[in-house]
Amino acid sequence: MDISVVIPLYNEEESLKELYNWIEKVMDANHFSFEVIFVNDGSTDHSWEIIDSLAHQSQHVKGICFRRNYGKSPALYCGFAEAQGDVVITMDADLQDSPDEIPELYRMISNDGYDLVSGYKQKRFDPISKTIPTKLFNATARKISGIKNLHDFNCGLKAYRKEVVKNIEVYGEMHRYIPYLAKSAGFNKIGEKVVHHQARKYGSSKFMGWNRFVNGYLDLLTLWFLSTFGKKPMHVFGFLGTIMFLIGLLAVISIGADKLWCLANGIPQRLITNSPWFYIALTTMLIGTQLFLAGFIGDLISRSSQNRNDYQISKKVG
Repeated sequence: MDISVVIPLYNEEESLKELYNWIEKVMDANHFSFEVIFVNDGSTDHSWEIIDSLAHQSQHVKGICFRRNYGKSPALYCGFAEAQGDVVITMDADLQDSPDEIPELYRMISNDGYDLVSGYKQKRFDPISKTIPTKLFNATARKISGIKNLHDFNCGLKAYRKEVVKNIEVYGEMHRYIPYLAKSAGFNKIGEKVVHHQARKYGSSKFMGWNRFVNGYLDLLTLWFLSTFGKKPMHVFGFLGTIMFLIGLLAVISIGADKLWCLANGIPQRLITNSPWFYIALTTMLIGTQLFLAGFIGDLISRSSQNRNDYQISKKVG
């Protein structure tokens, strides 16, 4: 099979038929063998009924329905697991991503040898509450990931070599950083294509600005830590522990030497434990160390959990 199109969605009943007809038209015009995998992320409208109807009308349609809303990353994870095409295309279900981009994305993967091609929406029709956080987030992601040629990490329109989606793990809200995940997995040929961005035709965006902005930075920090120290946590924990131990040791020696000097010269000196600086330093070190270790060790444990990607699927079609 040439292409698998994976479409995560949440409450997009108005656009699904139009989107599938558009995809089918493009595929037939280019003589591609294909499948379209709709992943219904716990929609509360009639999205699943429409997907089920499309699956009965066309052998190219598959559907996955979550029992509840998990998020875009779990939807992509399950869609990637089902995908059989040599090239996997992802796009949003809101008609803002154009299926007319599919042939060129396919060519860049199959002919130009890219492992991953990310869309770049140079001209956007999103509100300012979404565009400003996106620009700041992308600048930071480029700096930390080292992928300098990508301008839009979070663009829903992407193309992947099949081996990429079968060898990366998209969990939590890491869909924003799939290029970074691919690079960490050894897929280094990552390209970008300027794509057409259309104004939303139906409804309103389900993913608005500042919440995504904050969560995006937290996820980026986690991903950086895991990709850098995930296999060698002692390198960072041991380093920080050693530094703190040495600072504490030097502080003890300094306070002890000062106490002995005062005693030797008959200078009255209060107890060390009566100094507020002793308790301030001790408390700061303990709280800082506990918070740091609790946060990152917790994430390491989460990645090792057998139930990390256990999502409850109620139905499948196709």
